[in-house]
Amino acid sequence: MTQADVLNMDSSLPPSMGQVKTLPQLLALRVKATPNGEAYREFDEGSNQWKSLNWMETSQRVSDWSQALMASGLPAGARVAILLPNGLDAMCLDQACLRCGMVPVPLHAIDNAGSIAYILKDSQASLLMLSQLQTWKQICSTGEELPDLRMVVVAQPGKQAEALQDHPDTLQVTHVSVLGGKYWLERGKIRNIALPNAPSESELAGIVYTSGTTGKPKGVMLTHCNVVSDVHAVMQRVQATEQDIFLSFLPLSHTFERTAGYYFAIATGSCVAYARSVALLSMDMKEIKPTVLISVPRIYERVYAKVQEALTHAPYKQKLFKVAVQKGWKVFCEKQGIESSSHYIKDTEAHSDWTSYLPWFVLRTLVAKPLLAQFGGRLRVAVSGGAPLSPTIAQCFLGLGLPMIQGYGMTETSPVVSANALEDNHPETVGKALPGVEVRIGDEQELQVRGSIVMKGYWNRPEDTARAFTQDRWLKTGDQAAIEDGRIRIKGRIKEIIVTSTGEKVPPNDVEQAIMVDPLFEQVFVVGEDRPFIACVTVLNQMEWAEIARSIGLDPSSESSLRHAAAERAVLARIEKQTSSFAKYAVPRAVHLVLEPWTIDNGLMTPTLKLKRKNLMAYYAQAVEQMYGKPADRWKNGTP
Repeated sequence: MTQADVLNMDSSLPPSMGQVKTLPQLLALRVKATPNGEAYREFDEGSNQWKSLNWMETSQRVSDWSQALMASGLPAGARVAILLPNGLDAMCLDQACLRCGMVPVPLHAIDNAGSIAYILKDSQASLLMLSQLQTWKQICSTGEELPDLRMVVVAQPGKQAEALQDHPDTLQVTHVSVLGGKYWLERGKIRNIALPNAPSESELAGIVYTSGTTGKPKGVMLTHCNVVSDVHAVMQRVQATEQDIFLSFLPLSHTFERTAGYYFAIATGSCVAYARSVALLSMDMKEIKPTVLISVPRIYERVYAKVQEALTHAPYKQKLFKVAVQKGWKVFCEKQGIESSSHYIKDTEAHSDWTSYLPWFVLRTLVAKPLLAQFGGRLRVAVSGGAPLSPTIAQCFLGLGLPMIQGYGMTETSPVVSANALEDNHPETVGKALPGVEVRIGDEQELQVRGSIVMKGYWNRPEDTARAFTQDRWLKTGDQAAIEDGRIRIKGRIKEIIVTSTGEKVPPNDVEQAIMVDPLFEQVFVVGEDRPFIACVTVLNQMEWAEIARSIGLDPSSESSLRHAAAERAVLARIEKQTSSFAKYAVPRAVHLVLEPWTIDNGLMTPTLKLKRKNLMAYYAQAVEQMYGKPADRWKNGTP
């Protein structure tokens, strides 16, 4: 899309962003409105510096990629799988698909080869673009037949990719042509094929696969109307401008990032800077100094854990930190009109030393500003979504002045259903439904959603689609919730609610989040269905575990130490402290300790880092039986 193309589209473009109906219109109108505004920023390894593209330069790149896509000979509606890390290549291919009337299928760059092969087959993808040739070889090694796949494009430069430029068909695998990215793009420029008519709002804008926590992932069909409607609704709840800078690090295969961190930024004309990696995220925050951050709770949990670890051996700093959080939280509650004495708040213990007499403006300078500097120091809004945020962590960051809001959504709703606003921010809830979105409470206290943001259905799964809706066509979210003063309070997944043999109902995710506030715990899996009490399996932080083991006379390198009764007692004491605000029946009374992390590769985590509960239950079946098979006096009178 050159400058001339944009000018020629004037008559077909809507007059304002609020009237845009498709994603190609969204980009074209942005290019017309602010052609010289900074659109994207990416780190260039060659020059070792950040480089920028303005909106007009972005549209030219998208035009080149669109030509290459058309030259690939794919039909309208063809599925194009994108297995790329966040960056300009992923953005360009996505936009090219949308402009050419094809359907992007974003894949998780960190997913395992078997899962990728399954999605390629299920979506009937015709073209796959990936970074490294080695990844394609791994996909081939799965043995999965891919009859619809016609072409694989290797994006990254390197010796293997350079060989593909000179001999583009030497690495054909049966019926699949494997091309280097440079050759693929140059071929498109030579052929210069006319682009088709732009898609309509009812056509697919993507097939995004769910993470598959309880089985095989399903392809969620989202139309242009679905996604654009959600962008419009988000714009009415969260404000962003052409002066804002987003830092993009959540995978673009995640609908949360696609809508809130990508399409929303196009609509508002904000710049998106692509983080180099999660490992370098802390450095990137300080260099980019973002004003808007779209994140999942895990990032805030990591920052919090590092802070707590640093304070462990500095008792006065620890007191200062707690007093700052306590006073800052009260300031926040006063501004929001929230009762600071509600059950949500767990007040820190009273201090009688000099720290308790420090005024908030001093504590803000001594404690809050250094913490906020870890995020770059310029954050205007930090959004947390994708999973529940621990109340303790929410209280900490809000108390120290981080402008954090929480929201709720799911892939099937494009994804944002509700969100708090900076001026109406109740952290115990996920806010009010977005404008144009209807919510209600159905059977089993299930939150149900209706509106133009709701998916078309699941790809090639009519029965699953039918089960996802009520008879009067409300989407069943699978989450238990309550609606109070218009705000939505999520209680937990219906299928994940644990019902003990005594009839008590426990939302495991809430307990897990509370426990993981302690830096000792890397991962936690709570169990107890049809059992007399709650128990858990937990992955320990190796450094923290070593300190505990040595303090009770155990060898931290010995596997047997993890099974020692003294180790269990010490860890259970830490768990009890973190869950002290829960009902007694929800507090774990037995624990199984491990050091091996749960990952995507070992099949215990989804690509969006959610627990695969069925897989975990099967993997630890023997350990769970042992926890419940110990002498009955461990839980006599409700205590282990």
